[in-house]
Amino acid sequence: MRMQWIPLIIAIIINLAADYYIYVKLAKNFKPRWPRWAHCGLSALLLIYIIVAVALPRRTIDNSGLVAIMWMLYSYFTFYVPKYFALIVYWLCRIPCRIKETQSRIPAIIASIVGIAIFVAMWRGTLVTRYDYDINEVTLEYDNLPNNFDGYRITQISDLHVGSYDDDTTYVSQLVNTINGLQSDVIFFTGDLVNRETGEAEPFVPALSRLHAHDGVFSILGNHDYGDYMEWNSPEAKAANNRHMAQLQAQMGWNLMNNCDTTITRGNEAITIIGVENWGEPPFQQYGKLDVAHPDLNDDNFKILLSHNPMHWRGEVVPRSNIDLMLAGHTHAMQIELNIFGLRISPAALRYPEWGGTYREGNQVLYVNIGIGEVAMPMRIGATPEITVITLKKANQSE
Repeated sequence: MRMQWIPLIIAIIINLAADYYIYVKLAKNFKPRWPRWAHCGLSALLLIYIIVAVALPRRTIDNSGLVAIMWMLYSYFTFYVPKYFALIVYWLCRIPCRIKETQSRIPAIIASIVGIAIFVAMWRGTLVTRYDYDINEVTLEYDNLPNNFDGYRITQISDLHVGSYDDDTTYVSQLVNTINGLQSDVIFFTGDLVNRETGEAEPFVPALSRLHAHDGVFSILGNHDYGDYMEWNSPEAKAANNRHMAQLQAQMGWNLMNNCDTTITRGNEAITIIGVENWGEPPFQQYGKLDVAHPDLNDDNFKILLSHNPMHWRGEVVPRSNIDLMLAGHTHAMQIELNIFGLRISPAALRYPEWGGTYREGNQVLYVNIGIGEVAMPMRIGATPEITVITLKKANQSE
């Protein structure tokens, strides 16, 4: 038995228990039989649906098949996640009724409203929010910023995951038009161009080749860009895939920075750009080598680091360097974010201390971009795709 069947069996047992409970309640509260039979029919169809979705191979199927599986799994969850929340709300609302030993339809009404609201939110996250990108303007002040870089504008994008769009380039082309219209001095891409293999990016090369900034486009690799989520016929095939990634980025005119550094100059002043490969944490492989990318981590240069995983910041950057600004991605805010009176809440906070936005440690700054694309689930609930524009300011020259 493949390991993927174990969570499937557990999910089926839980779902059957929930469906049976709902069936009993429908039988008790509705004299006509059609509501309970309609519920049974839908539950049976969904059971067959999820078995088919999980049974399809993932690591050997082509990208179109993978996208189809992604949509199958997600549509299944849009029925059961609301159902679970509705049941929890129902049980909580029943507590006062049990204490008073009274009967009321109010708990069922409230639970139904909650379930419908979550169902609508999940599909809105798919049909609307995942395409409704934000442009976040951030200003960062530094005492040690070279004078000629006062007002320097950076556009950061991350986690395109173009494979999730199959071969539809419309949305990515619109993003490119928007980014070019920002007229920033430089564009940084902080990893995860694809989901599993480089071929996913080929339809998007013409659109992404149009990205333009005065000082160019610089990029790094994310954990999805190494072919580690794919079963290959041989190590040579995987190596060829990774070479293809570098070739495509060169074809697009991007400067792929694999554990190396470069400088951007203005007159007789310069800033250092450092790019590392993915700084992995289990189960991700460790590719990043900061010491190789820039041996003198505490020199006097103003330094910007591109590193996909924000865990790298506290794991190595803050303890060992005076790097002024690190730009990361990776978290996606787990594609769920709520903003309650200015307080940002995301399940990503359970995994990542720094999951989205600006973070400071002394004079060092980390900015985590929550990305543009999706992986696994084609939705973003509240966590709208992000284009970040960072303006560097000389602290003693700011208003």
